[in-house]
Amino acid sequence: MARVRDLFDASQDELWDAAAAARYDTPGSGMFAPEVLGPTIDTLARLAGDGAALEFAVGTGRVGIPLSERGVPVTGVELSRPMIARLREKVGEQTLPVVHGDMATTRVPGEFTLVYLVFNTIANLLTQATQVECFRNAARHLRPGGRFVIELWVPELQALPPGRAATVSAVTEGYLGLDSYDVLRQRVVSHHVRFGDGPEARIGRTPHRYIWPAELDLMGQLAGFELESRSADWDGVEFTAESRSHVSVYRLA
Repeated sequence: MARVRDLFDASQDELWDAAAAARYDTPGSGMFAPEVLGPTIDTLARLAGDGAALEFAVGTGRVGIPLSERGVPVTGVELSRPMIARLREKVGEQTLPVVHGDMATTRVPGEFTLVYLVFNTIANLLTQATQVECFRNAARHLRPGGRFVIELWVPELQALPPGRAATVSAVTEGYLGLDSYDVLRQRVVSHHVRFGDGPEARIGRTPHRYIWPAELDLMGQLAGFELESRSADWDGVEFTAESRSHVSVYRLA
């Protein structure tokens, strides 16, 4: 457990460094695949309406760039300078302004109809308190009736029989994902194993604090939001007890 605690003590700058930014983009595949990005952009553009959007943890612009190409003015917040540098290789500041800072406290000028946080990234905030502050920060940026959208996975604790501490999260060509759980502290470490045809593999690890949907809803209530809708994915599939992820839309009261 000491090694897990050390990982949770690491700064976000250490975790999302230049090496992480360099391997983040996978054009045309994975989370960059058209069948993944298309429904995401369609939903966010509809929710933004005729207003502007703010993306917390904009990263290298996976979602922000195509959303801006749909005519939605997008501003980003991003803690990792290497991620911002990668984004700047694609578009300039005029196209997608980015403010360097964290998503729980950084204030961006302007008012927005939509704030969004995708691909499980709220779990990168490693305490309940900072996750609540993220909701409050979203509320500070929204006009009345604006929406905060979160995409998040559902903890797979049902797959953990007594004595087992990890689940397999993904198995694809050249990639194996494992999640190890600390259920006492509501923590999970994602282990990313990438390999080719040879015997060697590259391993990376990222720490997260997992959140149950009901806990997420309470965080929203504390910040003045009400849950407007929840689906299992960006295509609007019904969310059930068997769903492994959800897209939750919160409306500012």
